Amino acid sequence: MPAKDGNAGATRLVIVESPAKAKTIAGYLGRGYIVESSIGHIRDLPEKADDIPEKYKGEAWARLGVNVDHEFEPLYVVNPDKKSQVSKLKQLLKDADELYLATDEDREGEAIAWHLREVLKPKVPVHRMVFHEITPQAIQEAVASPRDLNLRLVDAQETRRILDRLYGYEVSPVLWKKVKPRLSAGRVQSVATRLVVERERERMAFTAAAYWDLQALFDTGRDEDPRRFGATLASVDGRRVAQGRDFASTGALKSADVLHLDEAAAGALAARLENASFSVTSVERKPYTRKPYAPFRTTTLQQEASRKLGFSAKYTMQIAQRLYENGFITYMRTDSITLSETAVAAARGQAIKLYGSAYVPDKPRVYTSKVKNAQEAHEAIRPSGEEFRTPGETGLSGDLFRLYELIWQRTVASQMKDAVGESVSVKVGGASSAGEKVVFGATGRTITFHGFLKAYVEGADDPSTDRDDAEKRLPNLSEGERLTAAELKALAHSTKPPSRYTEASLVKELEDREIGRPSTYASIIGTILDRGYVFKKGTALVPSFLAFAVVNLLEQHFGNLVDYDFTADMEKVLDDIANDRAERVPELRRFYFGGDGDEGLKEMVTDLGEIDAKEISSFPIRGSDIVIRVGRYGPYLDREGARVNVPEDMTPDELTAEKAEELFSRPSGDRELGKDPVTGNVIVARSGRFGPYVTEVLPEEPAPAEGKKRVKKADVPKPRAGSLFKSMSLDTITLEQALMLLTLPRVVGEIDGEEVTAQNGKFGPYIKKGTDSRSLASEEDLLTITIDQAKELFAQPKARGRGRAAAAPPLRELGEDPNSKKPIVVKEGRFGPYVTDGETNASLRKGDTVEDITTERAAELLAERRERAPAPKRATTTRAKKAPAKKPAAKSTTKS
Repeated sequence: MPAKDGNAGATRLVIVESPAKAKTIAGYLGRGYIVESSIGHIRDLPEKADDIPEKYKGEAWARLGVNVDHEFEPLYVVNPDKKSQVSKLKQLLKDADELYLATDEDREGEAIAWHLREVLKPKVPVHRMVFHEITPQAIQEAVASPRDLNLRLVDAQETRRILDRLYGYEVSPVLWKKVKPRLSAGRVQSVATRLVVERERERMAFTAAAYWDLQALFDTGRDEDPRRFGATLASVDGRRVAQGRDFASTGALKSADVLHLDEAAAGALAARLENASFSVTSVERKPYTRKPYAPFRTTTLQQEASRKLGFSAKYTMQIAQRLYENGFITYMRTDSITLSETAVAAARGQAIKLYGSAYVPDKPRVYTSKVKNAQEAHEAIRPSGEEFRTPGETGLSGDLFRLYELIWQRTVASQMKDAVGESVSVKVGGASSAGEKVVFGATGRTITFHGFLKAYVEGADDPSTDRDDAEKRLPNLSEGERLTAAELKALAHSTKPPSRYTEASLVKELEDREIGRPSTYASIIGTILDRGYVFKKGTALVPSFLAFAVVNLLEQHFGNLVDYDFTADMEKVLDDIANDRAERVPELRRFYFGGDGDEGLKEMVTDLGEIDAKEISSFPIRGSDIVIRVGRYGPYLDREGARVNVPEDMTPDELTAEKAEELFSRPSGDRELGKDPVTGNVIVARSGRFGPYVTEVLPEEPAPAEGKKRVKKADVPKPRAGSLFKSMSLDTITLEQALMLLTLPRVVGEIDGEEVTAQNGKFGPYIKKGTDSRSLASEEDLLTITIDQAKELFAQPKARGRGRAAAAPPLRELGEDPNSKKPIVVKEGRFGPYVTDGETNASLRKGDTVEDITTERAAELLAERRERAPAPKRATTTRAKKAPAKKPAAKSTTKS
């Protein structure tokens, strides 16, 4: 390695992206090296007008950060929060003899390395140091075999960044003007939102179909286990009985050739079969084989972590990043499912040690990626090192342990033998008292050798789906064997709408459609959740009505930009640029200015006059004259000017014509309670954005006389208002209660010449004297507390923090948190219900309810809350040795 080149006294500066990665690598390199972090990207396109250098502020393109009139040259600026770190890196570089850029080996990492070279302007040899796992051997080999910067990867990343900037900065303002301020559009984010919205549209258009069949429990009469088995009616007189798959989404049968049984027909048939004789008409046995699952790539890891551990895609990648940076797994952003020879040997060796040589095939298994345009040639995600550590040997705990265990199990299982067994299909025939010939069907499966299933069984998105290791044993049957029906009953069924996407199934859908990059799916899903386009109901992703409005606008006026094939083709263009099959500027020009008869982005956003903002945000309810509209303060129902707010937790498919009528029939937002006997003003109870409240209706100000100035808005008297107590409701509040609420804040009296007031605040009811305050036990105390009682409270020491009041009992007790191993409970807090394990608190989100929240969902909320905890302090730099020089190629485009 370079340390042996006779220049052992030299100093090498190694720059990585994260402090954790720097700390681990520094421990492997030792003396002669300084390992420091860039803390991610050090420069980017300007985010705010203030970030734009003064000399460019007058340019028409400056707001975009891209000079669209001059080869789409980007304007790069050092991020304000990275300036001190850049200064530190420059200072360290002054004392270095060589520079190693050791960022991740993908497009993003290559771009970070290039930006570092451009900003630091090193006068010493620069090397690109790459590795896919952080182990002593891998790091030593990476130092010994550096390469040049791959400028094609840099070009591909830069093109993606410019595409996303042009899309976001040109389309988002259209949403601000036509839907709602401060919305955002994104090249992949908007397409992901459209997928979720389209699935909800399918659910809204769905009509359930009812159908019946017969379930029989047949008895062989033999003394064996199993003796009985269940079977389902398959046909009557040769005509197949309709099942769920035979119905269209409209509720109608797809074909008239099948027999649709209703309740009456099924019940009558069951009665006619009551004393029937049955016999086995066919037995079909087939060998069953299940091959191991391939090792994890980014998307399959996200899907399995969602199914098995309840992790969000974003949280999965954060935990995986920590495992990678601390040397436990290989690089976690990869399209590859291949394993190195060393990894294959390690997996086979561990499988033999744990399960025996009978479970490992003679030849290693080789996996080939089916993902088109796989981005870079990494390995699959696997435990790092030449020998794998078992989960128990890692010293990990909590979610780090659980994710490592998942990766370790999958990797070891991938090199084990197939699971084998037998599948059986049985037909049972009989005749009814009316002479109808009926056939019942049953299937079974036995596993005679579990093979890789001993180590790992994959999860499923549909909880009703049998696991791969599930067995269903049937008796040993033969054709002609007579059976008796121990039980025969008619069962009702109903077709179900298509399931909503979960994070796992949305990731799979995006990958199957080749939309976006697997490494970006976690951030895409996180973005559409954070922006309010989608919320979670359990694990399901539910689109908001706001998402419907945004997708409606994009489909009608920017159809190409949210077209699935167009978005997938853009990914292929980026791959072509990375592989030197296309050039950056022509592709950007075609996207922005158009060409070959295609409209460009600039032309699309130029003429917005034809977009009807009201129409875009309006959605008629099927079978009703009621319209859903999306307003500035949320969705509401409109019927010829009459309005009612849509409950915040209502999902779009729940808002049927019947539900809309029910909302209109509820007490209106303005319930007149009577007149204030003092002022004569009408007092009303209303439902507002921040909850129910009461207020007075002030008389309208007379119009100013001709020639007189209109009264300023600030000088117009404001009506008194007061929020309802938690013990009150809009339906039952009285005029007397409302008038008392309007007296708040209430003057209780004076103590030592200072006024004492009772008022409701963000943290509950309290009394105040000057700058001193005391909490009250209940909101009702605000109306009844006397000055003597106030004196007693102020005479007591002020309780602080959580000790102010006795802890309320939990609303619900859930299961154990997989990270902390402590019980999770649901509690009522100042800002609504939340879940806690005693260490971490997380508020329930839109779509979550106290009654329905599961342990898995609660654990996910707690895990996401831990994500947002303050980052650990940065690691200190570490010194080490030196390596041979290799001059990198220069990128032709100059950046500002």
